[in-house]
Parts: sequence; C-alpha cells; structure tokens
Amino acid sequence: MGSTATTIVIFGASGDLTARKLIPSLYRLDRKGRLPDGVRILGVARSPFNDDSFRAKMEEAIQNFSPEDWNQEAWNRFAQRIGYARGDATQDGGLENLIQRLGEIEGNQVGNRLYYLSVAPQLYPEIVARMGSLGLAPSAQGSASAQGSASAPGWRRLIIEKPFGHNLESARELNIVLRTHFQEDQIYRIDHYLGKETVQNLLVFRFANILFEPLWNSNYIEHVQITVAETVTIGNRADYYDRAGILRDMFQNHLLQLLCLVAMEAPARYAADPLRNEKIKVLDAMPVYSPEEASQKLITGRYQGYLGERGVGPGSRTPTYAALELGIDNWRWRGVPFFLRSGKAMTRRYSEVVIQFRCPPHLMFPLPPGSSMQCNRLAICIQPDEGIHLNFMSKEPDRDGTILRPSDMEFHYRNAFANIRIPEGYERLLQDSLNGDASLFMRSDEIERSWELIEPFLIASEASHAPQPHEYEKGGMGPAAADQFIGRQGRSWISMGLK
Repeated sequence: MGSTATTIVIFGASGDLTARKLIPSLYRLDRKGRLPDGVRILGVARSPFNDDSFRAKMEEAIQNFSPEDWNQEAWNRFAQRIGYARGDATQDGGLENLIQRLGEIEGNQVGNRLYYLSVAPQLYPEIVARMGSLGLAPSAQGSASAQGSASAPGWRRLIIEKPFGHNLESARELNIVLRTHFQEDQIYRIDHYLGKETVQNLLVFRFANILFEPLWNSNYIEHVQITVAETVTIGNRADYYDRAGILRDMFQNHLLQLLCLVAMEAPARYAADPLRNEKIKVLDAMPVYSPEEASQKLITGRYQGYLGERGVGPGSRTPTYAALELGIDNWRWRGVPFFLRSGKAMTRRYSEVVIQFRCPPHLMFPLPPGSSMQCNRLAICIQPDEGIHLNFMSKEPDRDGTILRPSDMEFHYRNAFANIRIPEGYERLLQDSLNGDASLFMRSDEIERSWELIEPFLIASEASHAPQPHEYEKGGMGPAAADQFIGRQGRSWISMGLK
C-alpha cells in the first residue's frame, strides 16, 4: 500500500461486533506489524461519541475481550489510528461528518477505503445505495482504478456480514443492489468460519499431502458428518434469531462452506477465483430437493425453554437444532451421504468434520461373539481443540487369539505450535481484505446457490402443516429424533472430539 492513506470505515461502530471482534483483531494485527502506517480506522454510528470517548470505549473493549493481548504502550500507538464520525447512514445528510473526516485523512491523495457494514442486515441495501449517491462507493461501471486492485491507488472495498438475505429472492435482490454500486471483486462477503486456521488447514491437509487424496472418494468413504455444536442459548438475540432459525443462521453459510472445502477438487492455484470456482462446482453438483423430498431428509429441534425466552413470539416454530442429509451427484461423491447438524444449548461447544471410511471388503480376523468392526475414521476438529484425529484398528498384545481394538493418532495445534497462538478468524479476514485477497470470502453465485439448496428445507420446516420442532433438553446433543433419523440407515452420530 506504500504511503497511500487507507481508511477502514466501520458503520455501526458502537455495536457489539466492533468491540468484541473488529477492533481487537485490528489491534492484534498492529501489534504484529501487519498494519501499514497509512491505515486509519474511522467509526461511524449514531451514538454521541467523539474521537477520545470512542477510543476509551475501544480501550475498555480490548481489556475486557482480549486481556491477554493488552499492552499499554501498544494501545497508545494503535489508538492514534482510531477516529469517530458521528452519523446516521439511513438519513439525508447523515454522512456529512464522515465525508469531512475522509477529506481530512486523505488530503489531496487518492485514498483507499475499506467499508465494513457492522449493521443490521436489513440496512445493507439502504446504506449501500446512499453511499453510491454520495460518491463514497464508485459505480460498478466506474474506472479500473476503483475496482479493488491491490496495487491500484484509490480502491474501494465493501465487507458485509451474514446473513446475505433471508431467502433466495432477498439474496438476489441484495446482490443486485450491491452490484449497482460495487464491482463483484470489490464485495467481500465475510464468513468468519473461513478465517479459522483449521478450516484453512482442510485445504492444506487435502492438497499438500498425497496420503489421503487417493482415498477421498466414494470408493473408500462411506459417509461424511459435519457438526457445529454450541452450548449457548439465543440469549438476547431473539429479535434476529426467531426470524432466522438454525437453518438460516448456520446451514446456508457455515456448514455448506465446510462441505465445499471437504468435497471440492484441487484448484490450479491458491487464488480467489480458482478456489471459488471449485466451490461453486460442488454446490452445482448437489441436487435441489423439492420441499416434500427435503422434509424426508430433515429433522428439526428446539431446546426446552426456548418459547419462554425474552422476545420469542408466541407459537414460534423456529428451530434451534437441525440435522439434514445432502448428496453430491458427481464422480467423486455419488452415493456418499453428507450429514450436517448444528444446534444451540448443547452439551459442549465444538465444530468437527468426520470422514467415515468403508470397512475392508473381507476381514480375515475372527471377531469375538457380539463384537463388531469399527471402520477407520478421520476427524478434523475446527474448534475448540483444533487438530486432526485418525482412528484405525490395531491388535491387542499378549491375548489368546487376535483381538482387534480401535486406536488413535492425533495431531494437536496446541502441541505442534505451542508458542504460537491461533489467531481469531476476523484477524485473518481483515488482513486479507486490506490486501485485496478474496480467497476466503464468498462470491454472489455461491450465496445464491446455497440459498437454492437450503430453501426447500426452510419451506419444509416452516409450512403450516409441518410438525413442530422436537424438544430436547439443554445440555444434551439434540432430540432423540435426530438419532433415529441417521439410525434408520444403520448409522449413528460420531463425536470424536480431541481432548
């Protein structure tokens, strides 16, 4: 970026995301020397802050949410980057302070700008349209220097948080608005799961090693399970969550993205377009079920007490748990079911991908009466104990006859990289967006295809004749119906979990 002024403009800067994730992540990048001198951070919100009071709020946020990173000298240096421009992006004249401050920062330069919409999703279209009308966002038909090139001065980039629409129709409408004012390569749709080190390690594990790739197909893999479990309830998020539910909140984005990384082919090079092209090929190979078909491949649940949560509508049918089955109709994966599940108020917080391999076609060793063969399994644990877990069969020593027992090989990030702290997903994604690297961000066709795949499940679960979600106890692993759902095919949920 050289000496060109670069301004990170955070709309909704008085909100929780800025305090918990964005400013702490930028602070850590600065401590690591990864923020060039020309980078400034400008918060925009309706709250009556000035530069000093906003800095004080962010100082408190880092001390509260990232205490292990706190250093007074580092903060004093970083704080000089931070400013505040009070404004309301939804009102005429509401961004005059922002325009003035940008002029002060950039002077006579052609400055770079990274806009971050940390606001309610329903405000995205209005704010982007207003940015366009004020010249803050050059038209999508603008000059080449405004197209987001990492080398061209005066670039404009826009980061938006999920959810990207409420359904397929609204996602398409949002994309139309965004592309009216920004080029597609200027739009960074952020999914913090893709910023996690272990998610990225999925690609390294598959494509930087020859060991497993020959086995990574329907000849050797019997099925795949992807689980994202949370211990928290909806808390104070009822206003959003009761309208969204678990399918919109987790499946349309996080879980489908994980599925793509598991199932995709190797791109020719690690760059945004080749990587995202391979992900969209996976999504395109997945059949779009009818709502009737989807209802047979879906189980929903709701933790006990959900209807009593503050802000939840009376008679709500919103699920807090879901398990579903998807397939991929291509040569590599034809006939391999992918089981996805996610829920709140569960027994422990973890995210895991389990590859269940097929059993040997013939077992030469006699099994004791009543025992069974446990086929090989591979687990990639994404959080909280990041690592890889391989389960295989071994012989028990000094026994009468051949007694088989499952054994484990484990790789733990905390052991292999004991002196390196795993960074927050937002830290990586913010740095990539400043560098113009969109590899870990989602493209519009990915978003729309994901909605196409999930919408039948939404219709099936929200129809007036659909059954109510199955209740489950807080602190459990979901409703018993989910066990029956996967059990009817002779399978069971697997939780290998690294300890």
